[in-house]
Amino acid sequence: MRKSYIGIIVDVLIHAILIISILMIIFPFYNMLIMSLGRYEDVVGNAFYIWPRGITFDNYERVFADDKFIRSMGISAFNVVFGTILNLIMTCFAAYGLSRKNLVFRKQLFYIILITMYFSGGLIPWYLVIRSLGLIDTIFAMTIPSMISTFNFILVRNFFLSIPESIEESARLDGAGEMTIMMRIYVPLSLPIFATIGLFCAVAFWNDWWLATLFIQNQKLLPLAQILRKTVLEGSLTLAEGAAYFRGQLKPTFPRSLQAAAVIVSMVPIMIIYPFLQRYFTKGIMLGAIKA
Repeated sequence: MRKSYIGIIVDVLIHAILIISILMIIFPFYNMLIMSLGRYEDVVGNAFYIWPRGITFDNYERVFADDKFIRSMGISAFNVVFGTILNLIMTCFAAYGLSRKNLVFRKQLFYIILITMYFSGGLIPWYLVIRSLGLIDTIFAMTIPSMISTFNFILVRNFFLSIPESIEESARLDGAGEMTIMMRIYVPLSLPIFATIGLFCAVAFWNDWWLATLFIQNQKLLPLAQILRKTVLEGSLTLAEGAAYFRGQLKPTFPRSLQAAAVIVSMVPIMIIYPFLQRYFTKGIMLGAIKA
């Protein structure tokens, strides 16, 4: 069946809007990339252009030559690995426990946890609790306070509730206990939802600067996101400190190019991880969003 002229015009408009939207999203990243690769004489005074006039990797070499930047990447990598694993473990245990229909006060406990999505005890009480635990100015201050997310907990709990009870009953007839049922039945069946919330956690821990602002004073423990935030707000890169002499000679550095190089480097790890987990993303969200 041939489309009418109105239908063709509508399709053209939709495609045009989508293309323009995609270009508006991609171009800032593209501009940041070519700025990070641009030579000083090309980018200074002309921070906006479409095609690079020259390519140099001096900015990236200076980024990787800075000890603060490399150390902060290591701190962020530790936060991602340790924080994500801790979050998945705590979420799994909490969701499994509150998905048991024979648990006393199961609904009441669930509503108490649900309230924390909308109300909190306040910033000062939270800080006092963290201080009483001895976590101030430690690397664990950026992971333990976020060891569980109410949103992730609800997704996993709802998915556990959707698993047929007949599977669990068969396991109990074979003598399986609670831990065996959770580890050998519920966890393997829940890999899509765990991959999804694992991606959520990894991105959140990698981009987190707020907890470091609250609880970290030791400059050696600052994560990468905090270093980048200071870089953007101050308008000049501390990366350039101690790197004024490059390859034995003084070279001028355009701050925005060095900033762009640092941001590009910080984006690479998440861009590498995301494609491997993308196929679980939509499926995991839909599975956990269905109320049993």
